[in-house]
Amino acid sequence: MKDLFNQPIDRRGTGSSKWDLMEKLFGVPQEDGLAMWTADSDYPTAPCVRDALQAQVDLGIFGYFSAMGLYTSAVQWWMKARHDWHIEQEWIVPVHGLGNGVAMCLDVYTAPGDHVAIFSPVYHEFAAKVRRAGRVVTECPLKREGERYELDLEDAQARLTGKESMLIWCSPQNPSGRIWTADELRAVADFARRNDLMLLSDEVHHDLVYPGETFVPMAVAAPESEDRLVTLTAASKTFNIAGQRVGALTISDAGLRQRMEDRLTALDSKPNALGLIMSAAAYSPEGAEWVDAQIAHLEGNRALFDEMVNAIPGMRSMPLQATYLAWVDFSGTGMDFDEVNARVRDIARIAVSPGPSFGTGGETFMRINLAAPRAIIAEAGTRLQRAFADLQ
Repeated sequence: MKDLFNQPIDRRGTGSSKWDLMEKLFGVPQEDGLAMWTADSDYPTAPCVRDALQAQVDLGIFGYFSAMGLYTSAVQWWMKARHDWHIEQEWIVPVHGLGNGVAMCLDVYTAPGDHVAIFSPVYHEFAAKVRRAGRVVTECPLKREGERYELDLEDAQARLTGKESMLIWCSPQNPSGRIWTADELRAVADFARRNDLMLLSDEVHHDLVYPGETFVPMAVAAPESEDRLVTLTAASKTFNIAGQRVGALTISDAGLRQRMEDRLTALDSKPNALGLIMSAAAYSPEGAEWVDAQIAHLEGNRALFDEMVNAIPGMRSMPLQATYLAWVDFSGTGMDFDEVNARVRDIARIAVSPGPSFGTGGETFMRINLAAPRAIIAEAGTRLQRAFADLQ
């Protein structure tokens, strides 16, 4: 199955945000640039997902869809089989993708002007969505300890204004690929309870965990937090079907769940049928086999990329426990962000996610997507070494 992940596919001109927007957003020429920014993989999705889509295409009818249980039962099976997390189907609220899910939670569980806490550096869309919703970001920096981030809840407590009504949590941590321990998750849940905060746990990368590591869902680590907890999951990153716009909010508390369902009904907001069918097919034994093969491929990519980047004096790729997103620290080069960015953009011709966009703590980093054929990873490493050849 490993050959599935090394097929060279040219996505330029296909409507791919990752490839067709890199020149507009990052100034990297499309004709010879490498798109390694947004969390989107460059190999075909699982055969079982494509087969399910093809069967629907062969049917030739795309009318209104009522088989929501097809999706919720698959989610239920997957969470138990892959994460030892038992959930009831009725707890699952399908939404129009997890971006929409975060926005809906802000809409339903906070009010305009409320403050929302995040632990930075973290996925930049959290802060963007908070601000677009008319809420205010309270940034709580993580503490850097060697090659990993740690919680500093005393510092976070001191930063709260008293106006916070929600905490958006990222697990596994994006951009660093850190997996939080059960004790750390319980500490975060206790922090939310002490401060009377709704707790959104974005766990979209939870399937992309490397051998020897263990991911624990927030709901498993801290079941006592169910009266304030919404867990966000999707097949989107695992199977690269984000364009289908399907995600799940798992809400065990009946009152919180009813509030969300009522608002979604009022807005007539539902995920699309093809996305539900594809996600249900993904969450299957065949999908699990494909994910295991993908992780083996990503493990090889991670090893190659780390070897090549860490050979550049002053650069260090933080060890990944999960995700396919390398978090590269260039502080040891003595260069500021603008100089490093210019070299990566103009000499290496690689579009990457700029560290400063992830908030405090990201100023000397770049996030680089490793979900690609091995040849692209090797080419990226060679280009980066060339761009910083004067340091070697």
